[in-house]
Amino acid sequence: MLIGTFDDWKHAYHGGAAPAALLEQQRQALQADDTAWISIATEAQLQAQLQQLQALEHAVGRDQLPLYGIPFAAKDNIDVAGFTTTAACPAFAYVAAQDAVAVQRLRQAGAIVLGKTNLDQFATGLVGVRSPYGAVPNTFDPALVSGGSSSGSASVVARGLVPFALSTDTAGSGRVPAGFNQIVGLKPTPGAVSGTGLVPACRTLDCIGVLALNVADSALALSIMEGPDAQDAYSQARPATPAHRPLAQLRVAIPGGRQLAADYEAAFTQFAQRLQPQVASVQTLAFDTLFEVAQLLYYGPWVAERVVGARRLYEQQPEALLPVIRQVLDVHQRFNAVDTFAAQYQLQTLQREAEKIWQDCDVLCVPTAPRHPSMADLQAEPVAANSELGTYTNFVNLLGWSAIAIPAAQLPSGLPFGITLIAPAWREPDLVRWAQALEAQTPLTAGATGLPVRTLGALPRWHVPTQGETIALTVVGAHLRGMPLNHELLACGARFREATHTAPHYRLYALAGTVPAKPGLARAEDGAAIAVEVWDMPVANLGRFVAGVPAPLGIGTVTLQDGRHVKGFICEGMALGHAQDITHFGGWRAYCMAA
Repeated sequence: MLIGTFDDWKHAYHGGAAPAALLEQQRQALQADDTAWISIATEAQLQAQLQQLQALEHAVGRDQLPLYGIPFAAKDNIDVAGFTTTAACPAFAYVAAQDAVAVQRLRQAGAIVLGKTNLDQFATGLVGVRSPYGAVPNTFDPALVSGGSSSGSASVVARGLVPFALSTDTAGSGRVPAGFNQIVGLKPTPGAVSGTGLVPACRTLDCIGVLALNVADSALALSIMEGPDAQDAYSQARPATPAHRPLAQLRVAIPGGRQLAADYEAAFTQFAQRLQPQVASVQTLAFDTLFEVAQLLYYGPWVAERVVGARRLYEQQPEALLPVIRQVLDVHQRFNAVDTFAAQYQLQTLQREAEKIWQDCDVLCVPTAPRHPSMADLQAEPVAANSELGTYTNFVNLLGWSAIAIPAAQLPSGLPFGITLIAPAWREPDLVRWAQALEAQTPLTAGATGLPVRTLGALPRWHVPTQGETIALTVVGAHLRGMPLNHELLACGARFREATHTAPHYRLYALAGTVPAKPGLARAEDGAAIAVEVWDMPVANLGRFVAGVPAPLGIGTVTLQDGRHVKGFICEGMALGHAQDITHFGGWRAYCMAA
């Protein structure tokens, strides 16, 4: 069953379709012997999610759920509660106790997980064939590779089985399969999306990204996933960035000295020629510095970081790993701690040189890959062919940059050709606007679905604080999502981070005579855990928000269930004598629903 993009799913629901019926129909259409899937949601797993969706809708309203009932797939190195995580290694498999933070945020926005997708084992590869669950064929020609390591995610999106899927991208693992399957691959700045719940390939470089049928859908999913996470020391809040430069003012750089397959070179040259009259300038740039950076990733000590995620198996049960994966990981034995520091010094020097690029250009435009290898090519040269695919992707994360891969043309053979736009860190809002403008000029189908690409979808309003620094703020009552005063948080640029609970040392009261109705939270030794939400508030706007908090409420320090101490709403004791103790409800939302 093909429904297509987010808008298609939303129109189906607005037309009266029920999520339970539509999603069960979609689930039953999935085939267990399809190598793109490692696991498909069971009927019970789907029903549990539908119940959660119903509860969310009742609590906050459908309009507050931007991904209401929209299905997606998660690459099988990303945890989904109740699903098995394998990282494409059966000996590594475990049942996830909780969602990865990225999955949690998507599900809180109304999205539904339909399954876990195949990948190059431990996300080590750009080809999509290094898996004991089978090689994932390209959606346009099964004799060719799908690209990896997010092979399964790209395949299920390109065939319209789900409108979006999660990828991971350390060296190009989301962008390369996007290019080979005529879909969009959005790779955020390292740290933009939490890595909590992700089996690491290279923890310092890994990015959870989005594969989708169009730019707008990829942007919305990413905007929901991103944001700091207290559990992930590498996660960061989005800082303020320079004003957007429209396409007509864009200074574009393309790589010189390209060594591409003949059909790829012709397609890229034609794309650059079409681009030139639309932008301020297109200049050819030597990529020598960037290629030096790329060499560090696979041929320097960073390969040792790949051992960390698979360390137990690599050291104690090496036969559980595919031979080609062991071969890649064995490279770390060539390096010692001294080599690691020397490589870091080298990267620092190269990074300073690479940053000079942005003095003369705003964005790099590159072919997503230099050619499209066949399954036979990989059998003949499994390592060399794989390495070649990262020519224009390997350097991006080491430099901390952002990127988006988009379809650009159809080759004479009927195969897709894609380009990638690369920008400095935190420029995703700019990348998606430039990419959408180019997408609208490219009359291609959405993946292999045969459906037209919907290129005019609204882009999300990215949360860009007036200052990079934010502070966590805990809310307990009328400021919760869907509640009467939530708009005050949004007006101050606050962004929802997570739903959680306090430590079990609080009592909750319904205050008398407040309009709108408000609760009071007070610490008590005989208390309980109270449901709360944590929001990221720009420091620059915190004073304005606090000034509007009426007595007897105030902002103090609240202890959360995991021991964190964060700023949040508290209540003066003098107001509690005439208030109703509602602690047994466990939270303000539950109390309001019961009232």
